[in-house]
Amino acid sequence: MTTIGLLNPGDMGSKVGAAVRSSGSRVLWAGAAVDVAKEVAGLRFAGTFVDGNAISPATAREIGGIIEKGGANFVDGGIIGPPPVQPGTTRFYVSGTASERIAALLNAGPLQAIVVPGGPGAASTVKMAYASWTKGSAALLLAVCALASAEGVEESLVREWKISQPELSSRAESAAKSNARKAWRFIGEMEEIAATYAAAGLPDAFHQGAAEVYRRMAIYKEGPMPSFADVLRALTPRRPA
Repeated sequence: MTTIGLLNPGDMGSKVGAAVRSSGSRVLWAGAAVDVAKEVAGLRFAGTFVDGNAISPATAREIGGIIEKGGANFVDGGIIGPPPVQPGTTRFYVSGTASERIAALLNAGPLQAIVVPGGPGAASTVKMAYASWTKGSAALLLAVCALASAEGVEESLVREWKISQPELSSRAESAAKSNARKAWRFIGEMEEIAATYAAAGLPDAFHQGAAEVYRRMAIYKEGPMPSFADVLRALTPRRPA
């Protein structure tokens, strides 16, 4: 029986564990730790270490170097989709020398594993590129609405959207509702995306701005769900009278 350990599993990680367990593998997990990769390498772990965090390819390769120096195999991973409960909803992209074996383990349940050629960093790049649009465009849309609200032209903008972009109003409200409570989790991800763009010689300021949008929404991590108007106010800095 194959034994798989999960380090610091959240909602996504626990569902991935359940998906893998359905194939007959033994799944164990532990809590959060500082510098997990260094700790694992320090224990001389000789198995296969899979990192499924939303990190830049450079960070993935750095972690891979630490793990492989300690004597283990490293697989870079990037998860796209919701926690895997139903088949066909969630993809786990993997890259690295042991990615084919890991993909076979992950594919047995509702999770779909896809091998990305290119070695460590390739799977993370897929995740970074994908999230740079999904979470990045949501941040931009919320910033647009906050600007219109702060300048008193929200009704005029919505009226124009109804004519030319009829889906944007509902998308904006959905972005606020679905992201408000978990925006704090996206700050680091946007910063990793910015670093990915910068490393490729592309402008990185947009996703630094997206990180700031989510940073201002981090106040909603706990407590009741805010209204759309509350979110827009949180995004708008106080200006001198």
